[in-house]
Amino acid sequence: MNVIKIIFFISLFIISCGTKPTSQYSIIISKSSDFLKKGDKILLNINNPNNDKIENIQFRINDSLIGNEYIINNKFGANKIKASFNLNNKEFTISKTINIYSLISPKLYSYKIINEYDHDISSYTQGLEFDDDFNLYESTGQYGFSSLIKIDYKNGKVLNKLFLDKSYFGEGLTIINDKLYQLTWKQKIGFVYNKDSFELIKSFDYEKSIEGWGLCNDGEFIYKSDGTNKIWTLDQKNLKEISHINVVTNNKIISKINELEWFDGKIYANTYQFNKEVGLIIDPKSGAVEGVIDFSGLKDRVKQHPKLDVQNGIAYHMGRKTFFVTGKNWNKLFEIKIFENQ
Repeated sequence: MNVIKIIFFISLFIISCGTKPTSQYSIIISKSSDFLKKGDKILLNINNPNNDKIENIQFRINDSLIGNEYIINNKFGANKIKASFNLNNKEFTISKTINIYSLISPKLYSYKIINEYDHDISSYTQGLEFDDDFNLYESTGQYGFSSLIKIDYKNGKVLNKLFLDKSYFGEGLTIINDKLYQLTWKQKIGFVYNKDSFELIKSFDYEKSIEGWGLCNDGEFIYKSDGTNKIWTLDQKNLKEISHINVVTNNKIISKINELEWFDGKIYANTYQFNKEVGLIIDPKSGAVEGVIDFSGLKDRVKQHPKLDVQNGIAYHMGRKTFFVTGKNWNKLFEIKIFENQ
């Protein structure tokens, strides 16, 4: 019994004299506005409820050393602030995340229907891309039904079709230099094909991006969405992820960025599971949403059936200077003009 008591008191002594847990400390951020933007100032401090003697406090944002007064000058989206300090001759680190938003409010856009074309109602559209005046390429999803299709958009005639293995869920699609690039959803693998024959050239693995959603390109780089608020820039030669942007407005972090299209130096994106059908116009350098396109009404114009799903698929036709849009299991392909609201 005495031995047990001795062990108990030794344990209690060790606990009482040991280093205090860092959970009682936190970073206090005093900021100049609710939605932090570049140029705003933050003041940093440590919440120290017991007034313990903590020393050598250092603050970092994304691993760069900063002072306790800091003017925001970082990329949009989530940024991690870390505080390191010494307590009882031991060093501790705590962290906190702040979000940085765009300086501009998005402009509002609408659309005008130019033409309507037949679209395969069984196609669960994930990617849409024009190659020339006639040929439209489409990537479709769903396990066991995912495919790559070449279509004459005016009459809906299928010119070539390749089914993916049933273990793959097809996603975004883009074309560069006579090659087709296609994503899969959760398998973290993409495919590169010969544009004309659909012969598989190679596959590539994802790196930090968590899934495959949408693809587009500017002729030099490929841009990839992964279901989060991130859009990744890929080197087209080796498909390595070079960097990423976070998609934001002046007061929101936008996630579930879906199918992508490149036009006039901007990324046009579908969004998934919003309250209504909207598209985004995104600055590819910063991630700022410069425009919001109200696509409401399009879904009402297609055949209503149990498998009908959200709008997805946006492609720009260079010759006609119009956009083509459709959706998952939609029986129509719409040719539209997009214009800014006045």
